[in-house]
Amino acid sequence: MKIADFHQRLADLGAKPRHIGRIDRAWLQGWPLDTGTRHQQAQDFLPLSVREAMPQLSETVAGLARLRSEHPAADGSARLLVELGDGQMVESVLLPRDGLCVSSQVGCAVGCVFCMTGKSGLLRQLGSAEIVAQVALARRFRPVKKVVFMGMGEPAHNLDNVLEAIELLGTAGGIGHKNLVFSTVGDPRVFERLPQGPVKPALALSLHSTDAERRHWLLPRAPRIDPQELVELGEAYARQTGHPIQYQWTLLEDINDSQEEMDGILRLLKGKYAVMNLIPYNSLEADDYRRPGGERIVALVRYLHSRGVLTKVRNSAGQDIDGGCGQLRARAEQAARSRPTRLR
Repeated sequence: MKIADFHQRLADLGAKPRHIGRIDRAWLQGWPLDTGTRHQQAQDFLPLSVREAMPQLSETVAGLARLRSEHPAADGSARLLVELGDGQMVESVLLPRDGLCVSSQVGCAVGCVFCMTGKSGLLRQLGSAEIVAQVALARRFRPVKKVVFMGMGEPAHNLDNVLEAIELLGTAGGIGHKNLVFSTVGDPRVFERLPQGPVKPALALSLHSTDAERRHWLLPRAPRIDPQELVELGEAYARQTGHPIQYQWTLLEDINDSQEEMDGILRLLKGKYAVMNLIPYNSLEADDYRRPGGERIVALVRYLHSRGVLTKVRNSAGQDIDGGCGQLRARAEQAARSRPTRLR
């Protein structure tokens, strides 16, 4: 379902824009749809036809994203396995300091070699209502003041739905524009569309290598855009919106943690309105890739930071529960396939 579909359904029932706005705000806060105020009940602000349809509307909205399981982690985060209306599953992550990471697709077509989500390929897009429903679900557990589109999927491959969700979250959802973070591998359409919207989110760009061929190997189905051109596009957007670009760099031992790569980062990002987020790989047993050792990670941060590139270490939330992006869904799918089939 798209947000526009939900709004049309309300309009067909006789809801006016002011009624739809009230329902949106209640929905996105995780409250009952007919929530009023201390001094105002539903019968005071909703038409009778809408009130009579409210049980069915509430059931429809609740079915967009249901909690399948919750996995708290020692770092204060919690990974949520979310079941959609058709039984497909995605992951959302409650982050420390009132953040939430949401998914925009079931699976992903980019095929990043280090990502569990990419191994399943793209199964389907999420509608804009399914995207914001993850926020409504999360707000039933804790406050959400920041939403990052860094979960399952490539947001640029579902651009219309993601931008529609961002607009609602930045208005009725009450989330500041800089606290909405659009993460992408660098699809050129992003740099055309994001500046045109009424809500201009912050931007996170997946860089992962300063060498064009190595980056293509790591992100095999990402647009073939040179890292320097990607940074130039990002810089233009940062200056236009006033939000620094967050460059994402998954640290892989002996692949992109070399001195050559660090010097490449300095060449591309020094003097730019940017933050480099080094993300140590979430290693699993029998994995093809490993994260660098702790001392090496500290040395990389100091090297970049001391030479003029603001650098932070961003550990993936939920590492102690093997909760890297796509891992919970993969385990749930595997468990479902291994269940014995009952004979009727």
